[in-house]
Amino acid sequence: MRQLPPLNALRAFEAAARHMSFSKAADELNVTPAAISQQIRALEDIVGVKLFRRLTRALLLTDAGRVALPALTAGLDLLAEGYSDMRRQEDAGALTISVAPSLAAKWLVPRLEGFRALHPQFDIRIDATDRLADFQRGDVDVALRYGDGQYDGMEVRCLMSELSAPVCSPALLEGAHPLRKPTDLRHHTLLHSQWRMQHAFAPNWRMWLKASGLGDIDPEHGPRFSEDTLVAQAAIAGQGVALVGQVVVAADLRAGLLVHPFGTPSDMRQNYCYYVVYPQEDATRPKVRAFADWVLDEAKASDPA
Repeated sequence: MRQLPPLNALRAFEAAARHMSFSKAADELNVTPAAISQQIRALEDIVGVKLFRRLTRALLLTDAGRVALPALTAGLDLLAEGYSDMRRQEDAGALTISVAPSLAAKWLVPRLEGFRALHPQFDIRIDATDRLADFQRGDVDVALRYGDGQYDGMEVRCLMSELSAPVCSPALLEGAHPLRKPTDLRHHTLLHSQWRMQHAFAPNWRMWLKASGLGDIDPEHGPRFSEDTLVAQAAIAGQGVALVGQVVVAADLRAGLLVHPFGTPSDMRQNYCYYVVYPQEDATRPKVRAFADWVLDEAKASDPA
């Protein structure tokens, strides 16, 4: 069984002996010179010998202090190396990202290979869920969430704004009731995201129809789906017109699977956007910082707004 004095006392003595100064030791350890002096006196009491000769304008090591210094410096260096090894192991392990299923499927996952190429030491875990991340349990490192950014105790960085607009299959632009202007929606099925209908902050058909002056169209009639991705898929299949976030359908719009039936979409952001969220105390963790910086760079390059 090892018998050691308090580690803080050993650190105070080693720093003071290495610098031959209580003040410089205090600066290194971010304490006061008085605290350094107190720790060293406590250590001297424990070992039963003086470690310094305190002169008026100088500080000298005693024989006991001079003999002990090399071994203590080497030992503290080994402790620091061991601690770094533990942190490297932790930060080279799994990186768990909590993200809404729609954003995961349509935006994040197609880009992840770029992050893996830059940081192959991290094993990525995607937790695709709409549930709020429980950081206290330690199951999640970073979350991507849509909202107003009010998350207490969290580091919150705006990822990208979200524009919600009607989209449909190109086939609906033709036929017996071609979809050319908003009033043509009277002849078409509205496709709904259930979560948009349940949250006051989420742009939905009720908001869009009201803004367009179409009070005679039922804003709640039509099929409902739990995710924007499912609504978009129904629109691609020609089953109706969807009101979805443009981040989710950007690839489908580029591929021509979906179109904006009324030209350039109007702005329905309502000051909400996607955020990168993680505990403030984790801001310096290498894997958290690496992912947050990378995903923000990706968002800047891809934000359709």
